[in-house]
Amino acid sequence: MKVAFLLIDDFALMSFSAVVEPLRAANLLAKEPLYKIDYISVKGISARSSSGAIIHDTAKIEDIDGLEILFVVAGLGSVAFNDRKIFLLLRRLAQQGVVLGGVSGGPAILAKAGVMYNRRFTVHWEHEQMLSEIMPELLIEPSLFVIDRDRYTCAGGISPLDMMNSVLTQHHGAKFAQKVSDWFIHTEVRSARSPQKSSLAVRYPNATPPMLLAIDAMKNHISDPLNLEQLAQISNVGRRQLHRLFRDRLGVKTMVFYRNMRLKTAKQLLYQSSMKIIEVAQATGFVSAAHFSSSFHKLY
Repeated sequence: MKVAFLLIDDFALMSFSAVVEPLRAANLLAKEPLYKIDYISVKGISARSSSGAIIHDTAKIEDIDGLEILFVVAGLGSVAFNDRKIFLLLRRLAQQGVVLGGVSGGPAILAKAGVMYNRRFTVHWEHEQMLSEIMPELLIEPSLFVIDRDRYTCAGGISPLDMMNSVLTQHHGAKFAQKVSDWFIHTEVRSARSPQKSSLAVRYPNATPPMLLAIDAMKNHISDPLNLEQLAQISNVGRRQLHRLFRDRLGVKTMVFYRNMRLKTAKQLLYQSSMKIIEVAQATGFVSAAHFSSSFHKLY
């Protein structure tokens, strides 16, 4: 089976290793070349990872006959990626029936190329909000990985190890896939539905159950902020009690905590997307660009 990796500059080396190494191990353990692996870059020469490692091209995409799977591996800046040549390439491969995969920020590039419509998929949590704002019609799921027919996507980090276990199971059976996982001492394979981030209770150990309910509601209402009364109702406590809990447990007022959460999302949108300031302001629930700029300046 011919598999190629399209590496976008600043890709995460860990994510790339976690998706390609299971294929190498499969060849080793099977004692035959189950997978022919090639590396391709946008420049046609090499790609540089975020840590500075350079992967040289082993082939040109137009020279690979019989390509069966192409993985796009990308990191920060994926939502702002805008290479028409690459988009056309991905659409052509999709029309040819090539399986398309995305790792970390890779699914965002697949989405921008227009090959993820009517396909469930996932993307690294850092890109999810931005991609949803730009393309709200997409079927994004906050999972470790999603395999939907001819689309393989995963969140990055070490999640490709879990996804590739499913891919190898599909290709060569569960027994062989487990053998590969054991090779990497990956003895506890996580399910596709496992969360990408630790729970709110772990991230905010000082928070009480009512506070966690409020924080979860805030997280789900970035572009359409709730008021203190609504947060209190969701938390099943009074406004004053909720305010007191945030002050005593986290050292900040409830609505200041909420505003800072929205501004953190705005910062990600500004750095990693091509959205205009007014668009970022609207996507994070600010009534005007001036109000947003003033609030952003005070925090950052």
